[in-house]
Amino acid sequence: MYAIVEIAGQQFKVSKDLKVYVHRLSGDEGSKVTFDKVLLVDDNGTITLGAPAVEGASVEAKVLQHLKGEKVIVFKKKRRKGFKKKNGHRQYLTQIQISGITVGAAPKKKAAAKKEVAEETATEENN
Repeated sequence: MYAIVEIAGQQFKVSKDLKVYVHRLSGDEGSKVTFDKVLLVDDNGTITLGAPAVEGASVEAKVLQHLKGEKVIVFKKKRRKGFKKKNGHRQYLTQIQISGITVGAAPKKKAAAKKEVAEETATEENN
């Protein structure tokens, strides 16, 4: 079973017990986090595609550690002008471990719920 989930603006393909580096999250080390924006779920060949997200599906993870990534060099140059600028930075990251993927039953859609309410009021009026 795997899912495609959006975490901190990026999409990741995750499965149970997978360790993933994501942009820095606000949770403390050792805390649990839940991601509700699940875009796709594959449950042993049964694919559920969301529009845009799968209703009732969530991915739970545990924050393992906060760290900084490798140094990224940013070099700018304009040829024949004598302009060179070298900068660098290290991205703040969080390592998480996926603890589970849950696919809940889809809640009733608003249109179906309104139709049921309309049917109930119609039967009450007839009685």
